[in-house]
Amino acid sequence: MTGFPNVVLLSIPAFVLLTAVEIVSYRFHPDEDERGYAVKDTATSLTMGLGSIGFDLLWKVPIVAAYAGLYALTPFRVPVLWWTLPLLLLVQDFFYYWSHRGHHVVRLLWACHVVHHSSQRFNLSTALRQPWTSLTTWIFYVPVVLAGVHPATLAFCSSVNLLYQFWIHTERIDRLPRPVESVFNTPSHHRVHHASQGGYLDRNFGGILIVWDRLFRSFTPEGERCVYGLTKNIATHNPLRVATHEYAAIARDVRGTRSWRERCGYVFRGPGWQPDQAPPIRLLPLMPARQDPAA
Repeated sequence: MTGFPNVVLLSIPAFVLLTAVEIVSYRFHPDEDERGYAVKDTATSLTMGLGSIGFDLLWKVPIVAAYAGLYALTPFRVPVLWWTLPLLLLVQDFFYYWSHRGHHVVRLLWACHVVHHSSQRFNLSTALRQPWTSLTTWIFYVPVVLAGVHPATLAFCSSVNLLYQFWIHTERIDRLPRPVESVFNTPSHHRVHHASQGGYLDRNFGGILIVWDRLFRSFTPEGERCVYGLTKNIATHNPLRVATHEYAAIARDVRGTRSWRERCGYVFRGPGWQPDQAPPIRLLPLMPARQDPAA
């Protein structure tokens, strides 16, 4: 059960090589409609990626402890066989969809995920721009562990999901054949996810499969040219500020509140929520409304 390889760590050389190839492709085949690379932006993405590896090791301690306790309590056991592993990857991808969606519509969770959307460019190095506070994701997979999936198996499936998503962070690949675009997450679908225009906000949350977005009505096809980044870009390449700026913004908003309702609103409602908004709190609204959201 615990003998799964760390596919993300093993793939780091491939990440570096493919990123270098994409950089060279912009050098010899420039496209005025594509933003390509910038030295400071790429350096920030690489720094955030390396930092996330270290912080993930730190967060693994409480997460593994929690999962191990839950796994010990549940009477169920799901074996890892040639036919169950694809099903486990499918289940993990389903829960990833809801985790990803939750990290866009709950501001405290968005404070973690916003790191990945903070670049105004979209290239393979953007895939490496990962948060340093990923402790917020574990709760979404509790049902998987309670169903009898070993935590090591879940970790392996999550790594495969993350590995798949590396190649979809590019403008160099246009639309793929329709059967692929209909089922899988592709660069076209993911460009929409990273765009900051109003019609593209909070769309296309899928990891490996795009069918979840089609099923739960969060899918939008690529149309107009995507503008990447946040609705209010942070204009910094300082990794510490990139990692923490939304937490600091939440703290500032909470300090200026007049009631517990407002405090909870700034923490648990969507990014851009203001106290004069009255709709009831819903953890994962089907079509989240946000006045000042980020991509």
